[in-house]
Amino acid sequence: MPVDRKTLKGTLKPHFYDVQLKLLISPINKTEAQEASTGGADIIDIKNPKEGSLGANYPWIIKQIQQTLPKNIEVSCTIGDLPNLPGTAALTALGAASLKVNYIKVGLQKLNTPNEAIFLIKQICRAAKDFNPKIKVVVAGYGDAKKIGTLNPLLIPKITHKANADIAMLDTAIKDGTPLTDHLTSKQLQLFINSTHDLGLQAALAGSLRKQDLPTVYNLGADIVGLRGAACTGNDRNKGNITKIRVAELCDILKQCKISQNYPKTNKNP
Repeated sequence: MPVDRKTLKGTLKPHFYDVQLKLLISPINKTEAQEASTGGADIIDIKNPKEGSLGANYPWIIKQIQQTLPKNIEVSCTIGDLPNLPGTAALTALGAASLKVNYIKVGLQKLNTPNEAIFLIKQICRAAKDFNPKIKVVVAGYGDAKKIGTLNPLLIPKITHKANADIAMLDTAIKDGTPLTDHLTSKQLQLFINSTHDLGLQAALAGSLRKQDLPTVYNLGADIVGLRGAACTGNDRNKGNITKIRVAELCDILKQCKISQNYPKTNKNP
């Protein structure tokens, strides 16, 4: 049964929940970032797909992009699909925070236990938030975790909460065109989002999602939806380029989702 997004705010701390589903688009350079911004993206998430699902881009690229964006656009950067190297992760997080981004995203790809993950994320949060208390740390697990031998993605909300991070996210590690919704059932995704919200956190979904997946993500009650391939020409995250037309189309789909919920179809049968 679809979640009524209008009722969610009352069940959560207002500080953490925004009824609007934010569209996060992941460009790799200044040109793509401008296209994403013009198309209507809420968050510009700078990454480098050549280095992985949450591959990190170069600091100078991030700075170039920031200089071209409107002040009201939030900026995120990825810092990698990380192994259990908390010192390296903390120093990386500090470097990202020094760029004055709004969010930093980290993937938990090569960790064996929840305790390892919690300790790693705690060091990231300390390093980033000591520099900027307002920065938000996004902790990403993988819907295809069994294929790569990493943590159960449904543990991510508790890990995020115990590490004092801000947003629990699901992505996919293997980018072969298979969407997150093929790796996890709607029931599992709903459990992830509900668990995240119950802990007072925001929930984000990504992972080769297509434009036809957006109504599902909306109805599940996610706070952020992350896309790259669907915003690129040819739906190709590697060879394609983000265009404002494709981003605007994604924005229009989300607007229609909101309209449909605010004005549901009436049953004309007597």
